[in-house]
Amino acid sequence: MPDYSFPKTYRLRGQKDFDQVFAQKCRAADEWIAVYGWANELGHPRLGICASSRVGSAVKRNRWKRMIREAFRLSKAELPPGLDLVVIPQSFVCPPLQTLQASLWRLSRRLKEKVQKQKARLEREARSAKGTQKPPPSEKTS
Repeated sequence: MPDYSFPKTYRLRGQKDFDQVFAQKCRAADEWIAVYGWANELGHPRLGICASSRVGSAVKRNRWKRMIREAFRLSKAELPPGLDLVVIPQSFVCPPLQTLQASLWRLSRRLKEKVQKQKARLEREARSAKGTQKPPPSEKTS
């Protein structure tokens, strides 16, 4: 039977965690939500939610957060493992749970591919930077 719990280990909890995800600029979006993400070494996905006042009143923001948490909780087994996700609502109207689940699943898959490509690019750049470093100038005496 699948585990439908949502323990603290599945949550992004500190500002440092959110900043790390936003710093990578890996993003996928649709009409309902935008999802930022980056790889983690935990072997399971983690969720963070940013619902700003542009979504609406506190009541609407809290509804969005409840719906996003529920969509994550119900579909975490199908989400790509080892990915930190920050979800941002994009609409004033909160969609039905099934729509939100499908959107989260689709965008997290797309994001996983983007994260893998960006990690590979960063590794290539790091390797090429090591190979192209100029040696320190030697002292010439005449």
